[in-house]
Amino acid sequence: MTSSPLQERTVTTRTGASVAIGPLVLSDHDALYDLFADAVASGDGYPQAPPLTRGMFDATWVNPVTLAVAARLDGAVVGAYYLKPNFPGRAAHIANAGYVVASAHRRAGIGRLLVEDSIGRAPLLGFDAIQFNLVFVTNPARALYEELGWREIGRLPEAVEGEDAVIYWRRV
Repeated sequence: MTSSPLQERTVTTRTGASVAIGPLVLSDHDALYDLFADAVASGDGYPQAPPLTRGMFDATWVNPVTLAVAARLDGAVVGAYYLKPNFPGRAAHIANAGYVVASAHRRAGIGRLLVEDSIGRAPLLGFDAIQFNLVFVTNPARALYEELGWREIGRLPEAVEGEDAVIYWRRV
């Protein structure tokens, strides 16, 4: 892992693709907006109701985000994550994180790279744990989260449109 939360690094996916992972820059916002809008429209993992607005995007990915990181393949944004305090004040040491990968690049290892990267950057930003507040029970990423050390700490029955959601936590 990097010694600075703002350092970009290049990693290789299990399929051999070279992916640059580093902080999101202003010029990435439109590409990430489009990627996130597709995820929201398909109902893939986020509770926002389509159509995505720029305000909804900004509230998730821009403000109040401590750090947003993009995965770039051949210069194009193919995934991203954010870290921000999950709670205010004395509990702000617990991060909330959200991840998104373009549908055309799923199951290629990019999501794993983003999750592992967030685990490494979180303590550099002052976080000592990461909590996910709303992971749909049908989300295939649950297996990855559990493999990487997250544990289920609660369930929200019928959280969104009748689907249960899981709350996950792990120390970083």
